[in-house]
Amino acid sequence: MTVAAPPDRPAPPVAGRVRLYSWLLLALGTFGFAAFWTLAAVSLDRQLAWLAVLGALDIAWMLRLGGWRRGWTRAALGLIATALIVLVANWGIVAGQLSGPFGLDLASSATKLGPNLFWTLFHLANAGPELIWIAIGLMVAAVASR
Repeated sequence: MTVAAPPDRPAPPVAGRVRLYSWLLLALGTFGFAAFWTLAAVSLDRQLAWLAVLGALDIAWMLRLGGWRRGWTRAALGLIATALIVLVANWGIVAGQLSGPFGLDLASSATKLGPNLFWTLFHLANAGPELIWIAIGLMVAAVASR
């Protein structure tokens, strides 16, 4: 026998329902972690590619907090969000490295940076170990987000 909620109280939320705040948490986790990674890497003058693994775990946590249902959809969202973290963070790192010599701030440098220059500098800055950390981060995202 089920008992209905009293009329003066709203019904409790159903687990597994995706709402607007679920998308907002995912966006906050993605762009917030990318900003953290960018600022840490630019200030320490290192790539810090191992942060891809922490970003993947952060996204898995945000997906669970947002009420996403378990399964391959959540794993795919975690993988896409982690790849976006890697892309945005590395775009910011390249822009931060170029901003000083050109006398620009980080935002101006990021908007003037083109995809070809980014791709070239990304490959120059990320050698074997960094690419391995990024690949590990993507694998952790797929597994931890399920």
